[in-house]
Amino acid sequence: MATDVHVPTLGESITEGTLAEWLKKPGEAVKADEPIASLETDKVSVEVPSPVAGVLTEQLVEEGDTVAVGAAIARIDEGATGGAAPSAPAVAAAEATTNPAGAGENPAPKGDSTAPVAEDDQVTTLSPAVRRAVLEYHVDPTKIRGTGKDGRLTKDDVIAAAQAASSPAKAGAQEAQPSSQVSAAPPSAPAPSPSPGDRKEERVKMSRLRQTIAKRLKEAQNTAAMLTTFNDVDMTAVIEARSRYKDLFEKKHGIRLGFMGFFVKACALAARDVPSVNGSIEGDEIVYRDYFDVSIAVSAPKGLVVPVVRNAQAMSFAEIEKTIADYGKRAKEGTLGIEDMQGGTFTISNGGVFGSLLSTPIINPPQSAVLGMHRIEERPVVKDGQIVARPMMYLALSYDHRLVDGREAVTFLVRVKEAIEDPTRLLIDL
Repeated sequence: MATDVHVPTLGESITEGTLAEWLKKPGEAVKADEPIASLETDKVSVEVPSPVAGVLTEQLVEEGDTVAVGAAIARIDEGATGGAAPSAPAVAAAEATTNPAGAGENPAPKGDSTAPVAEDDQVTTLSPAVRRAVLEYHVDPTKIRGTGKDGRLTKDDVIAAAQAASSPAKAGAQEAQPSSQVSAAPPSAPAPSPSPGDRKEERVKMSRLRQTIAKRLKEAQNTAAMLTTFNDVDMTAVIEARSRYKDLFEKKHGIRLGFMGFFVKACALAARDVPSVNGSIEGDEIVYRDYFDVSIAVSAPKGLVVPVVRNAQAMSFAEIEKTIADYGKRAKEGTLGIEDMQGGTFTISNGGVFGSLLSTPIINPPQSAVLGMHRIEERPVVKDGQIVARPMMYLALSYDHRLVDGREAVTFLVRVKEAIEDPTRLLIDL
């Protein structure tokens, strides 16, 4: 019995997504609740599970197509096993994708040999970016161990394998191995090495996530009266506290003590003195909050995401660090849910992990402020009349001047600076 696979509910106000990648191909056995495709929405990537166990017989849409919530994207032959042959149109479509010239000419290997089918499955379930990298570097994807989710290959895996095989001996061994990608092309297929004067361009369609990021950032610039104020902070006390207690902290809580916990606590403390920084404008009203839900900017493979640490004002350092570490792991795996990124009241972005010295972060609407952290570097400063070297960090607070006055923004940033330079304030609520 054929069962259609429908696009699941993607979250509040999200009515469609883009089919980013097929994880299963026609003729392949699937288990109930096993992901068969990956959808990309405006905020996150969502895997589409199979509602039943059986064999995927037909893909109704192609990668890159826009699909609405509830639309059918595939058909599953319920109860069939992996050895059962799929329908003829599905087989022809699958073969035309990988071998357009020879489709249907040699049907014998199609269902008898298990090993070749497994290798072909691995190749055809590669993402478009990985396929391009495989063809560009002329490597055999079946010989590469994937580091992505569920052991899938990433573009970095392909590049690393190509670099490892760059020596003449390794290159010869790599070419001697059978490869479905290389053997499909004639011996003369590899292009000659480009000359120094060659210029290339590559056009790649923007992902839905990147389009949404671009749209929201531009809307923030067009709507809010944004202004940025700066300060610098001496990180000596925090570095010393972290060095002194990091081993005990990790032993007791099972998580490393980072700098972000200090800044989240410092911002929560400062927001009590300057509530407008944690507020927002809704129509002709200002919304003030007695809770602090801080969005932490996290770098993910497909762009920047901002999961929310809720009720941060009431959390301990360990709870904050565990929550942030969990979000970071899930962001890399692509398993963050839409609910994880909704409802933040303030944002902290740490560009310092990438080496940024100074920046002017953009507000994440409808929030009214965002704090930018930057790299720590030793600089000469004057302490007690003496020029000394201190580990310093620049802080930048971008805020909506419609709601937050300059005095309030500077006061907030000074409160954060005072708490970081004297962490005892975090313990006694000063």
